[in-house]
Amino acid sequence: MTNPADNRFEDFFSDDFYVSLKNSLYNYRLRRRAVRKCVQFHQNSLILEVGSGLSPMLGKNPQVVYSDLSFSALKSLQRMQNGSSHVAADALSLPFKTRTFQTVVCSEVLEHIPDDLSALKEMERVMADDGTLILTFPHRRAYFAIDDRFVHHFRRYELAEMGEKLKKAGLEISEVTKVLGPLEKITMMVVIFFVSKVLRVEGRGGETGKNSLLMKKVIAPIFRIMNLLYCLPVWVDVRIFSRRLASVILVRAKKLR
Repeated sequence: MTNPADNRFEDFFSDDFYVSLKNSLYNYRLRRRAVRKCVQFHQNSLILEVGSGLSPMLGKNPQVVYSDLSFSALKSLQRMQNGSSHVAADALSLPFKTRTFQTVVCSEVLEHIPDDLSALKEMERVMADDGTLILTFPHRRAYFAIDDRFVHHFRRYELAEMGEKLKKAGLEISEVTKVLGPLEKITMMVVIFFVSKVLRVEGRGGETGKNSLLMKKVIAPIFRIMNLLYCLPVWVDVRIFSRRLASVILVRAKKLR
């Protein structure tokens, strides 16, 4: 998995305000909704979320074990989810016994891992024989652009390519769902372009205190409302366009018989 030191959001891990902004993003909301719709909590079974970071797909639940390579992210998440289980772990070497979890969730993680096949094999190993893997990933290689580079994606995937990787890991796709469409991709490219410009300007100095106060009192509430409202056109967009144009796809996978 990518070294936490290379994560450009690491500086925000201790600031709950920035975490709340990140978690109010329209694409995060829609992805979380899609994942939760697929997850069925079983009374006597455990669920593992791989690469949860500060923005897990699953809400606070004693049945869920949250794991991530970044100790800083998990420490902050633990503070916000007091009572949950959090384990610092590399996706390439999960510190759990074989066939421990009924459900494994991995959302927007594989594209950050150089050896993604080994990570999938580890997830298959810790899954129960009748377990389920719920996986979301950035779709279409042709979509790779500034927003992918900004968050250190190694790649985007074609659906057929992901199906082959899952087979090599001992898994097979049982369900495919479109999560986000081309409108989301266009939006993020534009947003990241302007964010990059702003970061360069801030790096030269400025009245940080005043800017911070303005952000919390004025800009943040508007940001949250706009993202909530923007969920609707993005939700409609993904239903209008075909699956081959989807920017994010969710697959449910089972172990090969």
